[in-house]
Amino acid sequence: MSAKPAAAATTNKFNFSQFIKDYGWCYAFIAVPIILFLMFTLFPVGYAFIMSFQNYHVLGSTWVGLENYQTMVNDDIFWKAMWNTFIFTVGTVPVNVAITLFLAVLIFPRAKKAQTFFKASLYLPTVASGVTIALVWFWIYDPTTAGLFNMFLGLFGIDNIMWLGQSSTALFSIMLMSYLTGHGAGIILYLAALGGIPKSLYEAADIDHASEWSKFRNITWPLLKPTTLYLLVTGIIMSFQVFMSIYLMTQGGPNFATTTIAYLIYTHAFEYYKFGLAAAESFVLGAVIIVASIIQFKVMSSDVEF
Repeated sequence: MSAKPAAAATTNKFNFSQFIKDYGWCYAFIAVPIILFLMFTLFPVGYAFIMSFQNYHVLGSTWVGLENYQTMVNDDIFWKAMWNTFIFTVGTVPVNVAITLFLAVLIFPRAKKAQTFFKASLYLPTVASGVTIALVWFWIYDPTTAGLFNMFLGLFGIDNIMWLGQSSTALFSIMLMSYLTGHGAGIILYLAALGGIPKSLYEAADIDHASEWSKFRNITWPLLKPTTLYLLVTGIIMSFQVFMSIYLMTQGGPNFATTTIAYLIYTHAFEYYKFGLAAAESFVLGAVIIVASIIQFKVMSSDVEF
């Protein structure tokens, strides 16, 4: 009777060499992305967090505690940049999602070849370089008659407008550019979601003589909420980090009218070499994005199944 527990103990003993032989390659493959993540993501983020409490210099840094955060809070330009970023986000994300949904609903009933054509055409700006698109729009907003918009206004006898050169129109001009570009990825997602809606629901609605608007409001829109939530969250994340168009077209001007928080972080870090202040601003931006995303999930995900 006493030999059985001993045999069981021998059987249950962990064999490390056999474990490595069976699963070693699995952990070796997993180790590569983990090491890369630790080196190029987690370590830089952690180091930047420490940097936000320092007066950072390459040859030596001094610990300043919360001084960078105090400087940031007391900086009027910081609050101006946050306000511009908020206006840009609120003014572009819902409109872009609505435009994307509208285009997807128009394309979906078409034949497969027509759908393919429209998806490829509308996705093209997404593939194109953001620098190229910004330069094209910079020409469109040219303040002389060579600019496309001013050329069009000239046909009606309207004087040239400094689209990017005056505070009243500069930020709106950047927002208008986002309205007319970058809907391709969202359209493809919406078309895939529309294709997943059971046709039997629409057939039942037709039996009840439901209108097209009633079918959209009661069938299409509720079943598209997961896709809409995804586009809203990713859209807000990208809008809060808008930088390229600002840098290439206005460089934050005029009079800080288009200075966003991402562009302010860039200027503090790479023009004024205030790396500690830039790190503090970047973590505040990250916190704002996280809070905005959580609010969206709380508001929209109550009746969304994932």
